[in-house]
Amino acid sequence: VQLQASGGGLVQAGGSLRLSCAASGRTFSRYVMGWFRQAPGKEREFVAAIRSTSGSTYYADSVKGRFTVSRDNAKNTMYLQMNSLKPEDTAVYYCAADLRPTIATMTHEYDYWGQGTLVTVSS
Repeated sequence: VQLQASGGGLVQAGGSLRLSCAASGRTFSRYVMGWFRQAPGKEREFVAAIRSTSGSTYYADSVKGRFTVSRDNAKNTMYLQMNSLKPEDTAVYYCAADLRPTIATMTHEYDYWGQGTLVTVSS
């Protein structure tokens, strides 16, 4: 599976962005998909994840109520709608795929990673 994240950019605090993660392969619908982010000088951290068929979601407390993860299995694409952005959301955002059926929040639990897209939120 190859993953390609896109949609990052520069936005003012309070603004919105939508990230996309396009996946290759015909088995996209079987994967749990996740978003992670890594700010300069910090470890990569979990942001959100969505299960393969049920579509159930899970969020980090820091983004709950502001971010929404979704997926379109017909298009092999996952999305992250980010609203009410804050300067502390500035990071490189990565998408990842996990073959196991349960939602995971740790980086080592994911099998495939995209290259990352930079989100910068100015104050």
